[in-house]
Amino acid sequence: MSLGLPEIILILIVILVLFGGKKIPELARGLGKAHAEYQKAKEEIENQISEFNAESKNTSAAKRKTAKKTTRKTPAKKIKKK
Repeated sequence: MSLGLPEIILILIVILVLFGGKKIPELARGLGKAHAEYQKAKEEIENQISEFNAESKNTSAAKRKTAKKTTRKTPAKKIKKK
C-alpha cells in the first residue's frame, strides 16, 4: 500500500489549511533539525558499538595469549625426605 499523487496533494492541502503558510517553513526547519540530530545520534551509537566490538576482540585475544602461557605444564619439584 503506497501513497499516490492525489493522496499526497490532499495531505499537503490539509497541512496548509491547519498550519498556514507562515508556519510551514518553521515546521520544515524543525523536522530537518530533528532528522539531523537523529542521524548524529545513530552514528554515535554505531561508533560506540564498533569500538566495543574491537575492544572485546582485543581483550579476548589477549586472554587467549595469557591462557596459553599459563597453561604450560612445568615439571613438579621433588621434595627431599630426611
